[in-house]
Amino acid sequence: MVDLGANRALFSISVAAEVTGVNPQMLRVYEQKGLLEPHRTEGGTRRYSNQELDRVSEITTLLAAGLNLAGVEHVFRLRAENHRLQGEVDRLRQGHTAAETTEAGRPHSGG
Repeated sequence: MVDLGANRALFSISVAAEVTGVNPQMLRVYEQKGLLEPHRTEGGTRRYSNQELDRVSEITTLLAAGLNLAGVEHVFRLRAENHRLQGEVDRLRQGHTAAETTEAGRPHSGG
């Protein structure tokens, strides 16, 4: 069976445009601005995944809310930074929990 996962680049630009309601030229603009990164075939044809189609939907929602493309780019950068920082917090919490567990097993030194 073929993998149809969210990251599998299956859709041509014309299909992506039809599914999202965004014309192909705007999809190219989104790519130029770094908002999308469609897979490229050996021949250079763009292929979009379900995940990228979802991202187009996010872009159109933010644009409809009044942001321009620079604002959308900023939102995506902040979102990525937030995700990175949350991962760092989670990693530090795990380290802290492990240290507490190790410390709890040690006898107390009287002083």
